[in-house]
Parts: sequence; structure tokens; C-alpha cells
Amino acid sequence: MIETVKLNEAQKKSRRNRNVALGLVLGGLCVLFYLITLIKIGGFWN
Repeated sequence: MIETVKLNEAQKKSRRNRNVALGLVLGGLCVLFYLITLIKIGGFWN
């Protein structure tokens, strides 16, 4: 039998905020890697 954990509202809000923060960090890393790739391929810095 699987027991589920019931989260209260504060825990749900905290989890959502953490997920949003992680999403923003991952998105920022993607943008950073994209820009670094453009710079290396474009030959801006030799």
C-alpha cells in the first residue's frame, strides 16, 4: 500500500516557488550556453 503525503498550503507555495526558481535557473543556463555557442561559432573572440 502506498501512503501519500498531504501538503498544507505553505508547503505547496514553497514547493511552487522552488520549482519556479529552478525553471528560471535552467532557462538562464540555456540562454547562456546559446550565447556562448553563438560567440564561439561567430568568431567574435579569436
